[in-house]
Amino acid sequence: MLPTSTPLFSSDDRYRVRCAVPPATDATLPLAYEPYLYLRPAYVALQHAPGETLFFYLEDHQQGQTVGQWPLTVVEHQAYSPWQAPFGGMQVAPGVLVATMRAFATAVHQTLVTNGVARVHLRAYPTSYDEAASNVLLPVFEELGYRITLTETSYTLPLAQSFEGGLHPSARRRLRKCHRHGLRVEQETPLFLPLAYAFMQQCRQEKNQRMSLSLERLQALFRAFPNDYFLFSVRDAAGVWAAMTVLTRVSDEVLHCIPPASPLSWNTFSPAILLTQGLHAFGQASGYRLLDLGTSTLPDGPSESLHTFKRRLGGVASSRLTLEWRDSEMAK
Repeated sequence: MLPTSTPLFSSDDRYRVRCAVPPATDATLPLAYEPYLYLRPAYVALQHAPGETLFFYLEDHQQGQTVGQWPLTVVEHQAYSPWQAPFGGMQVAPGVLVATMRAFATAVHQTLVTNGVARVHLRAYPTSYDEAASNVLLPVFEELGYRITLTETSYTLPLAQSFEGGLHPSARRRLRKCHRHGLRVEQETPLFLPLAYAFMQQCRQEKNQRMSLSLERLQALFRAFPNDYFLFSVRDAAGVWAAMTVLTRVSDEVLHCIPPASPLSWNTFSPAILLTQGLHAFGQASGYRLLDLGTSTLPDGPSESLHTFKRRLGGVASSRLTLEWRDSEMAK
Protein backbone atom coordinates (compact mmCIF):
# COMPACT_ATOMS: atom_id res chain seq x y z
CA MET A 1 0.00 0.00 0.00
CA LEU A 2 1.15 3.55 -0.77
CA PRO A 3 1.44 5.87 2.24
CA THR A 4 -1.33 8.49 2.37
CA SER A 5 0.79 11.33 3.77
CA THR A 6 4.43 11.50 4.80
CA PRO A 7 6.75 14.32 5.95
CA LEU A 8 8.97 15.69 3.21
CA PHE A 9 11.85 16.49 5.57
CA SER A 10 12.63 14.40 8.65
CA SER A 11 13.64 17.52 10.62
CA ASP A 12 10.57 19.63 9.77
CA ASP A 13 6.89 18.71 9.44
CA ARG A 14 5.97 21.86 7.49
CA TYR A 15 5.89 20.05 4.14
CA ARG A 16 4.17 16.74 3.56
CA VAL A 17 3.65 14.58 0.46
CA ARG A 18 0.16 13.20 0.03
CA CYS A 19 -0.62 10.34 -2.34
CA ALA A 20 -4.24 10.21 -3.49
CA VAL A 21 -5.83 7.44 -5.54
CA PRO A 22 -9.30 7.21 -7.14
CA PRO A 23 -11.93 8.02 -6.19
CA ALA A 24 -10.39 10.55 -3.73
CA THR A 25 -7.98 12.30 -6.10
CA ASP A 26 -8.54 15.95 -5.18
CA ALA A 27 -6.11 17.93 -3.05
CA THR A 28 -6.96 17.99 0.66
CA LEU A 29 -5.65 21.52 1.27
CA PRO A 30 -6.61 24.53 -0.92
CA LEU A 31 -4.42 24.99 -3.97
CA ALA A 32 -1.94 27.89 -3.97
CA TYR A 33 -2.00 27.98 -7.79
CA GLU A 34 -4.26 27.03 -10.66
CA PRO A 35 -3.32 23.57 -11.95
CA TYR A 36 -2.91 23.17 -15.68
CA LEU A 37 -5.99 21.55 -17.20
CA TYR A 38 -4.09 18.42 -18.24
CA LEU A 39 -2.94 17.82 -14.65
CA ARG A 40 -6.39 18.04 -13.05
CA PRO A 41 -7.98 14.85 -11.68
CA ALA A 42 -11.11 15.32 -13.80
CA TYR A 43 -9.01 15.48 -16.99
CA VAL A 44 -6.77 12.57 -16.03
CA ALA A 45 -9.85 10.46 -15.25
CA LEU A 46 -10.99 10.83 -18.88
CA GLN A 47 -7.79 9.21 -20.15
CA HIS A 48 -9.16 5.76 -19.25
CA ALA A 49 -5.73 4.23 -18.71
CA PRO A 50 -5.56 0.46 -18.08
CA GLY A 51 -3.81 0.93 -14.75
CA GLU A 52 -3.78 2.81 -11.45
CA THR A 53 -3.73 6.60 -11.31
CA LEU A 54 -1.73 8.25 -8.53
CA PHE A 55 -1.86 11.92 -7.56
CA PHE A 56 1.03 13.19 -5.50
CA TYR A 57 0.49 16.52 -3.77
CA LEU A 58 3.02 18.73 -1.99
CA GLU A 59 1.37 20.27 1.07
CA ASP A 60 2.58 23.28 3.02
CA HIS A 61 1.01 22.85 6.46
CA GLN A 62 2.40 26.16 7.70
CA GLN A 63 0.45 28.04 5.03
CA GLY A 64 -2.39 25.51 4.91
CA GLN A 65 -2.07 25.11 1.14
CA THR A 66 -1.20 22.59 -1.53
CA VAL A 67 1.83 23.97 -3.38
CA GLY A 68 2.65 21.24 -5.91
CA GLN A 69 1.35 18.17 -7.69
CA TRP A 70 2.45 15.36 -9.96
CA PRO A 71 -0.11 12.94 -11.45
CA LEU A 72 1.08 9.59 -12.79
CA THR A 73 -0.54 6.50 -14.25
CA VAL A 74 1.05 3.13 -13.48
CA VAL A 75 0.60 0.37 -16.04
CA GLU A 76 2.53 -2.91 -15.72
CA HIS A 77 5.39 -1.50 -13.62
CA GLN A 78 5.73 1.59 -15.81
CA ALA A 79 4.60 5.09 -14.80
CA TYR A 80 3.37 7.64 -17.32
CA SER A 81 2.84 11.38 -16.93
CA PRO A 82 0.73 11.83 -18.96
CA TRP A 83 -0.97 8.69 -20.21
CA GLN A 84 -2.90 10.59 -22.91
CA ALA A 85 -2.61 14.40 -22.95
CA PRO A 86 -0.42 17.10 -24.50
CA PHE A 87 1.74 17.07 -21.38
CA GLY A 88 1.95 15.90 -17.78
CA GLY A 89 4.74 16.30 -15.27
CA MET A 90 5.11 18.27 -12.07
CA GLN A 91 3.65 21.69 -11.35
CA VAL A 92 4.59 23.82 -8.34
CA ALA A 93 3.34 27.13 -7.00
CA PRO A 94 5.46 30.27 -7.44
CA GLY A 95 7.87 30.78 -4.58
CA VAL A 96 8.50 27.14 -3.71
CA LEU A 97 12.21 26.79 -2.88
CA VAL A 98 14.55 24.71 -5.03
CA ALA A 99 15.37 22.40 -2.12
CA THR A 100 11.67 21.73 -1.58
CA MET A 101 11.09 20.98 -5.29
CA ARG A 102 14.04 18.61 -5.26
CA ALA A 103 12.80 16.84 -2.14
CA PHE A 104 9.27 16.51 -3.58
CA ALA A 105 10.51 15.02 -6.87
CA THR A 106 12.81 12.66 -4.97
CA ALA A 107 10.05 11.54 -2.58
CA VAL A 108 7.63 10.76 -5.44
CA HIS A 109 10.30 8.97 -7.44
CA GLN A 110 11.38 6.85 -4.48
CA THR A 111 7.76 5.94 -3.74
CA LEU A 112 7.32 4.74 -7.32
CA VAL A 113 10.49 2.65 -7.18
CA THR A 114 9.60 1.18 -3.79
CA ASN A 115 6.27 0.07 -5.24
CA GLY A 116 7.81 -1.76 -8.18
CA VAL A 117 7.92 0.87 -10.94
CA ALA A 118 10.88 0.14 -13.22
CA ARG A 119 10.37 2.83 -15.84
CA VAL A 120 8.98 6.39 -15.77
CA HIS A 121 7.92 8.41 -18.84
CA LEU A 122 7.50 12.16 -18.31
CA ARG A 123 6.42 14.70 -20.94
CA ALA A 124 6.78 18.17 -19.43
CA TYR A 125 4.90 21.35 -20.27
CA PRO A 126 6.66 23.83 -22.60
CA THR A 127 9.32 25.82 -20.77
CA SER A 128 7.60 29.08 -21.78
CA TYR A 129 4.72 28.27 -19.39
CA ASP A 130 6.97 28.65 -16.35
CA GLU A 131 10.61 29.19 -17.23
CA ALA A 132 11.74 29.58 -13.61
CA ALA A 133 10.32 26.22 -12.52
CA SER A 134 11.44 24.49 -15.74
CA ASN A 135 15.03 25.65 -15.24
CA VAL A 136 14.99 24.18 -11.72
CA LEU A 137 13.15 20.92 -12.40
CA LEU A 138 15.25 19.70 -15.34
CA PRO A 139 18.50 19.39 -13.34
CA VAL A 140 16.50 17.89 -10.44
CA PHE A 141 15.21 15.10 -12.66
CA GLU A 142 18.62 14.62 -14.25
CA GLU A 143 20.08 14.15 -10.76
CA LEU A 144 17.53 11.38 -10.22
CA GLY A 145 18.73 9.62 -13.36
CA TYR A 146 16.15 10.83 -15.87
CA ARG A 147 17.39 11.34 -19.42
CA ILE A 148 15.96 13.49 -22.19
CA THR A 149 14.60 11.19 -24.91
CA LEU A 150 12.87 13.82 -27.05
CA THR A 151 13.19 17.58 -27.45
CA GLU A 152 10.35 19.24 -29.32
CA THR A 153 10.08 22.90 -30.27
CA SER A 154 6.92 24.54 -29.03
CA TYR A 155 5.78 27.95 -30.25
CA THR A 156 3.86 30.53 -28.24
CA LEU A 157 2.50 33.97 -29.06
CA PRO A 158 2.91 36.53 -26.25
CA LEU A 159 -0.55 38.07 -26.09
CA ALA A 160 0.64 41.42 -24.74
CA GLN A 161 2.23 42.12 -28.12
CA SER A 162 0.60 43.17 -31.38
CA PHE A 163 -0.33 40.24 -33.62
CA GLU A 164 0.31 42.00 -36.91
CA GLY A 165 3.55 43.45 -35.59
CA GLY A 166 5.02 39.97 -35.16
CA LEU A 167 4.01 38.63 -38.56
CA HIS A 168 6.44 37.83 -41.37
CA PRO A 169 5.74 40.15 -44.35
CA SER A 170 4.38 37.26 -46.44
CA ALA A 171 1.97 36.29 -43.64
CA ARG A 172 0.87 39.92 -43.27
CA ARG A 173 0.05 40.09 -47.00
CA ARG A 174 -2.10 36.95 -46.78
CA LEU A 175 -3.87 38.20 -43.69
CA ARG A 176 -4.85 41.38 -45.49
CA LYS A 177 -5.99 39.34 -48.50
CA CYS A 178 -8.33 37.39 -46.19
CA HIS A 179 -9.78 40.63 -44.86
CA ARG A 180 -10.24 42.07 -48.37
CA HIS A 181 -12.23 39.01 -49.46
CA GLY A 182 -14.61 39.16 -46.51
CA LEU A 183 -13.35 36.20 -44.51
CA ARG A 184 -14.22 36.41 -40.81
CA VAL A 185 -13.46 34.54 -37.59
CA GLU A 186 -16.35 32.89 -35.73
CA GLN A 187 -16.64 31.16 -32.36
CA GLU A 188 -18.83 28.16 -33.15
CA THR A 189 -21.31 26.34 -30.96
CA PRO A 190 -20.13 22.91 -29.73
CA LEU A 191 -23.30 21.52 -31.36
CA PHE A 192 -21.36 21.80 -34.64
CA LEU A 193 -18.58 19.56 -33.31
CA PRO A 194 -19.43 16.45 -35.44
CA LEU A 195 -19.55 18.59 -38.60
CA ALA A 196 -16.43 20.50 -37.59
CA TYR A 197 -14.57 17.25 -36.89
CA ALA A 198 -15.51 15.89 -40.31
CA PHE A 199 -14.27 19.14 -41.87
CA MET A 200 -10.95 18.99 -40.00
CA GLN A 201 -10.54 15.31 -40.78
CA GLN A 202 -11.08 15.94 -44.50
CA CYS A 203 -8.53 18.77 -44.45
CA ARG A 204 -5.99 16.51 -42.73
CA GLN A 205 -6.58 13.72 -45.24
CA GLU A 206 -5.92 16.10 -48.13
CA LYS A 207 -2.44 16.61 -46.63
CA ASN A 208 -1.89 12.92 -45.78
CA GLN A 209 -2.25 13.66 -42.08
CA ARG A 210 -4.58 12.28 -39.43
CA MET A 211 -6.42 13.59 -36.42
CA SER A 212 -4.72 13.06 -33.07
CA LEU A 213 -8.04 12.67 -31.20
CA SER A 214 -11.18 10.74 -32.02
CA LEU A 215 -14.50 12.54 -32.31
CA GLU A 216 -15.79 10.64 -29.28
CA ARG A 217 -12.90 11.77 -27.09
CA LEU A 218 -13.17 15.37 -28.30
CA GLN A 219 -16.90 15.40 -27.54
CA ALA A 220 -16.22 13.99 -24.07
CA LEU A 221 -13.72 16.78 -23.39
CA PHE A 222 -16.16 19.48 -24.54
CA ARG A 223 -18.86 17.99 -22.30
CA ALA A 224 -16.59 17.65 -19.26
CA PHE A 225 -14.95 21.07 -19.60
CA PRO A 226 -17.48 23.42 -21.22
CA ASN A 227 -15.60 26.49 -19.98
CA ASP A 228 -12.22 25.25 -21.19
CA TYR A 229 -12.84 24.03 -24.74
CA PHE A 230 -13.83 26.28 -27.64
CA LEU A 231 -14.42 25.80 -31.35
CA PHE A 232 -13.24 28.56 -33.68
CA SER A 233 -13.56 28.84 -37.45
CA VAL A 234 -13.00 31.10 -40.43
CA ARG A 235 -15.99 31.51 -42.76
CA ASP A 236 -16.07 33.14 -46.17
CA ALA A 237 -18.61 35.77 -47.22
CA ALA A 238 -21.13 33.01 -48.00
CA GLY A 239 -20.70 31.39 -44.58
CA VAL A 240 -18.67 28.42 -45.82
CA TRP A 241 -15.89 27.15 -43.57
CA ALA A 242 -12.35 27.96 -44.69
CA ALA A 243 -10.46 26.98 -41.51
CA MET A 244 -11.13 25.36 -38.14
CA THR A 245 -9.38 24.75 -34.82
CA VAL A 246 -10.03 23.72 -31.22
CA LEU A 247 -8.86 26.14 -28.53
CA THR A 248 -8.22 24.93 -24.98
CA ARG A 249 -7.99 26.99 -21.80
CA VAL A 250 -4.97 25.39 -20.10
CA SER A 251 -4.90 27.85 -17.19
CA ASP A 252 -5.78 31.44 -16.37
CA GLU A 253 -2.63 32.48 -18.26
CA VAL A 254 -2.36 30.04 -21.18
CA LEU A 255 -4.51 29.08 -24.16
CA HIS A 256 -3.54 26.18 -26.43
CA CYS A 257 -4.76 25.44 -29.95
CA ILE A 258 -4.38 22.44 -32.20
CA PRO A 259 -2.93 23.10 -35.68
CA PRO A 260 -5.68 24.82 -37.70
CA ALA A 261 -7.24 22.74 -40.46
CA SER A 262 -7.92 24.32 -43.85
CA PRO A 263 -8.69 22.85 -47.32
CA LEU A 264 -5.94 22.92 -49.93
CA SER A 265 -8.24 25.05 -52.11
CA TRP A 266 -7.69 27.93 -49.65
CA ASN A 267 -3.89 27.73 -49.67
CA THR A 268 -3.41 31.03 -51.51
CA PHE A 269 -5.30 32.81 -48.71
CA SER A 270 -3.90 30.93 -45.67
CA PRO A 271 -7.06 31.48 -43.59
CA ALA A 272 -5.23 29.85 -40.65
CA ILE A 273 -3.40 33.18 -40.25
CA LEU A 274 -6.70 35.03 -39.90
CA LEU A 275 -7.90 32.33 -37.51
CA THR A 276 -4.80 32.79 -35.35
CA GLN A 277 -5.41 36.54 -35.33
CA GLY A 278 -8.89 35.83 -33.97
CA LEU A 279 -7.52 33.54 -31.25
CA HIS A 280 -4.92 36.19 -30.36
CA ALA A 281 -7.65 38.83 -30.03
CA PHE A 282 -9.81 36.48 -27.92
CA GLY A 283 -6.91 35.70 -25.59
CA GLN A 284 -5.76 39.31 -25.33
CA ALA A 285 -9.26 40.59 -24.54
CA SER A 286 -9.69 37.87 -21.90
CA GLY A 287 -6.43 38.67 -20.11
CA TYR A 288 -4.37 35.60 -21.02
CA ARG A 289 -0.58 35.78 -21.25
CA LEU A 290 0.27 33.17 -23.90
CA LEU A 291 -1.32 31.49 -26.90
CA ASP A 292 0.37 28.11 -27.26
CA LEU A 293 0.51 27.15 -30.93
CA GLY A 294 1.82 23.71 -29.99
CA THR A 295 4.76 21.81 -31.36
CA SER A 296 5.26 21.03 -35.02
CA THR A 297 5.14 17.29 -34.39
CA LEU A 298 2.18 15.65 -36.09
CA PRO A 299 1.05 12.07 -35.31
CA ASP A 300 3.22 10.94 -38.23
CA GLY A 301 6.32 12.91 -37.22
CA PRO A 302 7.83 16.43 -37.31
CA SER A 303 6.55 18.86 -39.94
CA GLU A 304 8.96 21.47 -41.31
CA SER A 305 6.09 23.33 -42.94
CA LEU A 306 4.43 23.76 -39.52
CA HIS A 307 7.72 25.03 -38.07
CA THR A 308 7.90 27.65 -40.83
CA PHE A 309 4.23 28.61 -40.48
CA LYS A 310 4.49 29.17 -36.71
CA ARG A 311 7.70 31.16 -37.01
CA ARG A 312 6.07 33.41 -39.60
CA LEU A 313 3.15 33.96 -37.24
CA GLY A 314 5.61 35.46 -34.79
CA GLY A 315 5.74 32.36 -32.61
CA VAL A 316 8.47 32.35 -29.96
CA ALA A 317 10.25 29.00 -29.73
CA SER A 318 10.69 27.11 -26.47
CA SER A 319 11.44 23.51 -25.58
CA ARG A 320 9.03 20.76 -24.61
CA LEU A 321 11.00 17.85 -23.19
CA THR A 322 10.22 14.18 -22.80
CA LEU A 323 12.26 12.47 -20.11
CA GLU A 324 12.61 8.84 -19.11
CA TRP A 325 14.00 6.95 -16.16
CA ARG A 326 14.78 3.23 -16.23
CA ASP A 327 15.77 0.93 -13.43
CA SER A 328 19.45 0.04 -13.89
CA GLU A 329 18.65 -3.69 -13.85
CA MET A 330 16.02 -3.23 -16.55
CA ALA A 331 18.44 -1.28 -18.76
CA LYS A 332 20.97 -4.13 -18.84
